[in-house]
Amino acid sequence: MEAKRICPYCMGELENRVSVCPHCGGVLAGRNPAGSLPVGTLLAGRYTVGEMQSIDGEGILYRGVENVGRFRVTIKEYMPLTLSAERGTDALLRPKLGSEVLFKTTRMDFADLYRSIQRITPANGLEAVLDVFEENNTVYAVMENPGGIPLQQWLDERPSPVSAETARNMLQPVFDGVAAMHQVGLVHRGICPENIRVLENGRARLTGYATVGLRTAGSGLHEQLYEGYSAPEQYSTTEFEGRYTDEYSLAAVVYRMVCGQSPVPAAQRLVSDSNPRARTLERAVPEYVSDVLWMGLQLRPAERIQTVPQLFQALSSQEYTTELTQTLQQAAPRPQPSEEEERKKHILSLRNLLAAILILLAILTLLIVWGLVNQGLHTAKPAESTPASEPASSLVTEPVNLAPDFVGMDYDSQVRNNSYAGDYLFYVTMEYSDTVEKGKIIRQTPEAGEVIEEGSTIDLVVSRGPQMVEMPNVAGFTRDGAEQQLAQVGLNASFYPIYNDGSYVSGCVAYCSEEPGAMVEVGSTIIVYMAAEVEAEVPATPPETTTPSAGATPPAAQTEPPTGGAGTEYDTD
Repeated sequence: MEAKRICPYCMGELENRVSVCPHCGGVLAGRNPAGSLPVGTLLAGRYTVGEMQSIDGEGILYRGVENVGRFRVTIKEYMPLTLSAERGTDALLRPKLGSEVLFKTTRMDFADLYRSIQRITPANGLEAVLDVFEENNTVYAVMENPGGIPLQQWLDERPSPVSAETARNMLQPVFDGVAAMHQVGLVHRGICPENIRVLENGRARLTGYATVGLRTAGSGLHEQLYEGYSAPEQYSTTEFEGRYTDEYSLAAVVYRMVCGQSPVPAAQRLVSDSNPRARTLERAVPEYVSDVLWMGLQLRPAERIQTVPQLFQALSSQEYTTELTQTLQQAAPRPQPSEEEERKKHILSLRNLLAAILILLAILTLLIVWGLVNQGLHTAKPAESTPASEPASSLVTEPVNLAPDFVGMDYDSQVRNNSYAGDYLFYVTMEYSDTVEKGKIIRQTPEAGEVIEEGSTIDLVVSRGPQMVEMPNVAGFTRDGAEQQLAQVGLNASFYPIYNDGSYVSGCVAYCSEEPGAMVEVGSTIIVYMAAEVEAEVPATPPETTTPSAGATPPAAQTEPPTGGAGTEYDTD
């Protein structure tokens, strides 16, 4: 199909080299600043660039249009300010002299990040990545247009803090989305109210993906950190970042929602930690929620709540919070003594040593004097035989046997096939799990550390992995029929109208994001593409997805449908 441009304002088709849209009168020329792509630029033969939305140290964010399906998208262009030379009229992006290697490596990081996110979206709570491609000596990531408003704006319009329950329910999709990123080894590093959008249904969605270089101070890029929300380890390239980095940021977002103000910035807290507990600022915050946020905002990663699911469960359950508090207290490393404490201990040990020497000298002196006094009184009287001392009864302490910690271990390779099999009997139960890898142990009874007899039976619950079902064929179904058919097998449906040139039956399913017969995780959201009326326009923005589902390419016989994407049923901007 011949490449065509679409007006980014009205989505009407444009002729080549026009500077004003003949349909809506929208001006294309001169709308974007120098160095960025002009409005109306065609990318990859199917995306038209709109106005620039924002710029950061890593690249430029544009509004855009997907020309085949005719829906609005967001386009992120890799363009690091500190590494890029001035762009010419040919649109090619060139590195600065001497920055060629770093430019290339960070460009690869950018592409890898967005391709990894593309594989797990549409996922609950994450802005979907629809396409990643290279052009103009750089990389472009095409994302859905999520709609809604930034959480920061939503909070500014509400002067009073929100309840802990409201914050938890609103952010649940974001918690799920971040957990999905962590499962594939990705860390967001930029979770904050600016990068969370509140949709019309009140649910939140996470945006603002970036490479580690943009979200870490001193990396070579012009870093973008969020005061109050970035974790302490992000302020130094020598500190390791992990899942607990996003956990800190999520705890900070919840803190802002329930307290009405953001936490003290981590860089300031590292000098003098004066961040108040949540309940100190807002008495309506439940005590256990205040404790959870205090644990989630610990400066030392080892003393912090480690995972996003742990944080969400603790915010949802006072009993779990109590259990988690005890676990963290036991696992936390003992604090290292300060230099002053070490000096005091050293002086005290010297004093103790001197006192012991003086006592020993006094005892030796007394013994010498006593010996001299009794030397002349010694007689030849035979010594009375001393009865043989009876053997002292020895205390025999039987060793205490504690249950090993099997949680997280692989049952086949680490438990069943090693020495544990000779010490204990195992009763194994299999259970589906969306968060624990197949074959790993989810929980055990008795729990690790409990006293048990050797040879006792230990109950283990082993993960089957996520429950999978076969994707039914709903092509040709009505919307209600497709939704019912998918619900019967435990799948959710998100409907997305597409342009219909007469190839499909109007009002019926054209194709889905998963092919019939594919094995799909239970609870996933399937994108159902509905054929619009012939030649009718479709909504400007795609529908919302709520749970993880891998994308699938539509059958080859179909006429160039939109690829890989998911979206949200929003009103047009």
